[in-house]
Order: sequence, then C-alpha cells, then structure tokens
Amino acid sequence: MQSHDVAQRPAPSSPAGPVVDVGQAEAALVEHYPRLARLAYLVLPPGLGRGRRVMTAHALTQRALPRGRTPAPVIPAQHGGPPGGSGAEEAVDGRDTDPGYALVRLQVVRAALEAGLPLRRRARPRRAQLPPLLPQVWGLRLFPGSGGADELALGQRLSALSAPGRAAYVLRGLERLPDDDVRKVLTAAGVPDVGAALREADEVPARYALLDSPEFDPCSLQARPTDLMRRRRHTKAALAAGTALLACGALLALPGGGWGPDGAAAPPYAQNPAARAALDPGRLTRVSPAAWRTAARTDFSVWPARGGLTGDTALLRRALAVWARPGRTVKVSATPGTPSGGPAGPPQLLYAGVVDNARVVILHDGLRIARYAEPRDGTQGAALDFARVDGAAGAEASAVVLGRADGNVRYLTAPWVRRASERDLLEPGSGAMDLTLTDGVTSPLASSALRTGACTSWNALQLTDGAGTRLLTDLGELVPARLTAGRPGSAGDVSGARALRTWAPYACSLSAVRGAGVRSVNAWRFAEQPLPDASGAATWVCTRAETWRGTGARALAQFHTPGGTYGAVAARAEDVPACGARDPHVLAGVLWKSEAGTWYLLAAGDRDTASVSATGGAGGFARGNLLAVRAEQGARAELRGTLEDGRSISGLR
Repeated sequence: MQSHDVAQRPAPSSPAGPVVDVGQAEAALVEHYPRLARLAYLVLPPGLGRGRRVMTAHALTQRALPRGRTPAPVIPAQHGGPPGGSGAEEAVDGRDTDPGYALVRLQVVRAALEAGLPLRRRARPRRAQLPPLLPQVWGLRLFPGSGGADELALGQRLSALSAPGRAAYVLRGLERLPDDDVRKVLTAAGVPDVGAALREADEVPARYALLDSPEFDPCSLQARPTDLMRRRRHTKAALAAGTALLACGALLALPGGGWGPDGAAAPPYAQNPAARAALDPGRLTRVSPAAWRTAARTDFSVWPARGGLTGDTALLRRALAVWARPGRTVKVSATPGTPSGGPAGPPQLLYAGVVDNARVVILHDGLRIARYAEPRDGTQGAALDFARVDGAAGAEASAVVLGRADGNVRYLTAPWVRRASERDLLEPGSGAMDLTLTDGVTSPLASSALRTGACTSWNALQLTDGAGTRLLTDLGELVPARLTAGRPGSAGDVSGARALRTWAPYACSLSAVRGAGVRSVNAWRFAEQPLPDASGAATWVCTRAETWRGTGARALAQFHTPGGTYGAVAARAEDVPACGARDPHVLAGVLWKSEAGTWYLLAAGDRDTASVSATGGAGGFARGNLLAVRAEQGARAELRGTLEDGRSISGLR
C-alpha cells in the first residue's frame, strides 16, 4: 500500500469564527473522551500491535488539549446522524454545535495520521511518531475485547488502507460526517490528497455499525499479566546483584550490545497466559445446537459442536497442542494464503468424533477451519489441515470435509441443511442420489477432485435448506467450492435445469483449480454464435474461480460446439477483473475447423459489445458481439472490442 505523507499544516480558521479556550476544549475532551480515543485507535496503524495502539490512542487523545485560546476549525463537530439516517440519536450529545469538540477531534486525527508516518533518517521525528511517555502500565497487558468474524474481516480490510484512507472511513462511519465534511477535516489535518483517501475508503464495505464494537474500544479493556516467570527471574537477579542499575547493565550486556535475535520476545519455554488459554480444552467455544435458528447470520460461528468425542478432553488437548506446535511427524497442509500458526485464543469446536479409521477434530478460529486427524490404532502420525473461511456465510458455510478414504469423501454439513444429495454434473438430466445425514455427517460419496485419468463424471454435493438448493464441489481442500451460474453480479446457485445444462460441458475444467484456495466458481454463458458452415450454433461460456484470499482468481473462456461432450478452453487468465463482478465483460476467440476442412477465426464478446475486430494472422471487423472470418491453420490474431459505452476491451488470453 502506497504511503500518504501528512503535511504539517495549521488548522484552518475563520476570522469571524468562534475561539475555543482551554477550559472549553478540556470540557469537550473529558465529555467525549471514549469516542475520541476510539477514533484515534481506529486511525492508528494496526502494525503497532493491539497493546501499543491502546496506549498510543490514549496518549494522542490526552495531548489534543490546546495550550491556549485557539480559533475553532470551520468544520461541523458532527453530522446529525449516520449517512442516510435520521440522526436523532446522535443529535442529543452536544457534539453537533460544540466548537471545542471539533477542535480536539481535529487534533486527534492529525496526531494519529502523523503517528503512522515512517521515521526518516535525516528528518526530526514528530512527537506522535515516538512511543508515548504517558500513560504507562507496568505488569499488565491491556487490549480490547475480541469481536466476531465480521469485526475481524473489517479490521483486516482497514489495515490494508493507508492512514488517510482509514481516517476517511472512520470519520464517515464513527463520526457520521458526509464526504464534504470529511474532506474538510482531512484537509485541515494536513492530508495532501484527500480524494485518494476517499476513494480508498470506498473500497471497504460500509459496515459502520461494527466500528462501535468492543473490538475497537480502547476504553473497555481486558487485562492479562505479563510473563510472571520472567518477572520473578528478573526480581531474583536484581536482589542478588544488589541494585536495579546492575540488573539493567546485565540486560544491556547481551551479545552484540543490544536486542537478542528474538528481540523483546519471551523465551520459548515461557508460559504465556494467552497461549495457555488457547491450549486449554476447557476453554473451547461450544455453541448451542439451536443458536443458528435465532442468529443474525448463518456462518461457521453458529455451528454447534457435534460428534461422539466432544467430551474426550485428552483428544481435544492433543488437537490443540499439535495446532500450536506441530511436530516433525505431523503432515501439515494449508490452502494458498492461509496462515498455519496457532490460534490467538480459544477456538470454536465444530466436531470431534470417529471418521472411518481416524479420530477427527474440526476447529474454527474466526479466520480458518483447522482439521486434526490421528489414527485410531494409536500408530504414529497425524494430519493437520487448514482452510481460510473468513467472511463465509450461507452456502459458503454449508459443509466441511471430515475425511477422505478410497476415493470417497465425507462432509459435516451445517445445522440448517435438511437434505444432502450426490449429483453428476456431466449428466444434467439425471436425478440426484440422496445421501444419508447422521448428526450432520453425510454418507461417503465419490470425489472427482483427486481422480486421475479421463474425466467421465464429476460428482458434486447438492444441499437443500430453507433458502433453497445449491451445489458445492470438492476441489481437494477442507471447504468445498460453491458453484453458481449467470452473469457476474447477478449469478445464482446451480439449482434449475438451465443452470445444470450450462455447467455440464465445463465440469471437467474444475480440475484446473484444484488446491488453489477456491471460494466459488461461476459459469456465465455470455454468447451463442452460429457456425459458418451452418452446422448449428456454438456456445461461449466464461468460468471464473474466486479465491478466499482475494488474489489468484482464474478465468477461462470456453467454446462448445453442437454435439460435443466437453467445452474447449479458448483463453485463460489469472488476476484479471474480466468475467467478474467488477468487470462483467469478456472477449475471446478460437480457431475452428469446419467439417469441410476450412479454418475460421471465431470470436465473441458479451451482450454489451458493440463491435469486434481482429488483426495479425487473421483480420476482420464486425458490428455486434460476434466475428467470423476465414483464417489459416495456426494463425494468431489480436482481438479488440468496443463496448456500447465506448470503452475498449482486449481479448482474454
């Protein structure tokens, strides 16, 4: 992320505007201290760590008090309500018309932006860039309470923004300022490119209610002791040496004259309280079996703990210990972009039981699904698998792989799933075969994910719940990928006959994205093209695989002729917006040989394509979204298209 320098500018003022004295500013600061501290905490860079962000947020808020009478900024203290709301709730706290609050808020924003600037070797550091002298806490670690998966996802999105971008988002959501007033605040705070900051904030979903979560409250804190054993050792060393000065000298006499290789970290054998809590099976989160019925969202956080071994404390302890410290004999796998480190706190238990010849434990920490498996016969060897599932909801949180054996796979389904079936995507006209559901566990079904050789079938998991029917497919990972069909941005689940027919010729192409951390795959029939030899019409379909990590999305343009069993891949691309919700347009071409032996260049774009042209080994131009010209065998052409709105698109390649 490109950094944005914050210039040192005075707060704009009006000669005729109000003047704020120290007493008025202090009254506003004391009255609204929790919100100002929360504002500072959200704008500060997440790289500081939660503990240091808390202390720095309080320090910046307390230093916002002016030294004397100061002109108030020509900025409203607060908008009357949330963007698009009535504002009745917020209008009563006095911030709307309080110039003292507007002044201290501006000081807090400016200081938080300065704190995020990198230290430069030759520049004098600003006060906000240095660790705070006050407040200080000794012997305790303070940090805000933990939120849910939504807060975790929002925190990750905000951490990817620059400091001005975070400030713009927080001023919109927490302070409920319209964009004009946000622009004024950021300009007064010294942001050189306010427009870029607002555009960055637009990229994050407007989940403003989450900003009031305890996850981002530096005034409602949890306290844990520092490393007690280490403190005791230092105390004994200080007493034996006689004075604290000698103890400090001993610490500074480390090899190299400074930090050791691990910096300020505790020794590997130190008993950290948070680490102990994460390894305690008695602290595992267990959700009520009926919680999903009244929950605001249907995701992994409302799954109950199921299986016959949920009370086996020894098994759960082994699973947690291996997660935190996998030994050399443990086979660890993780989908791309998924961290494999230990949990930050006690995870949620989803399943513990016997699956085929293994004891299996499924855990969820808000970001990942972790699967621990050990042999039932007590032999050596265990497996630990990770899959990223942040933001999963509904269909994406409907099933998890429990185990694989003899080419088959078993799933643990969501508590809201009423029926599970097996369906062959290559046979859209055939019915689905019901699977037995026992406490949410399916009977085994044949998996196509790891099959080698010719693709003669592709089995998918069909799940039915109160919201409808959807298809999921095993791609060799812990969480099956959701299958959809339709134009990007309005695609739906594969449930009807038309959607099943759309997927049939292209199901085998799913093997190209096995093990890639795929979240969902959409098939979009974007064009039908009459063949030049009048033998029928070919179908153009774009399949796009989205990933859990956001990057690595893959798009395939496929061409299917009448009577053919499979579609042919005409073009492929990775990490491009084409064929996706951000850019629902596509253009692709293929060399096709007629039954008479004549070669043609066939090209097609989506319905918004006004014209298509080809240059290079084959040339031609056509109005509309279809192009067919004679070509030589092996010819290579460059495709260009023009959309109805005048924009130009290139061929997928």
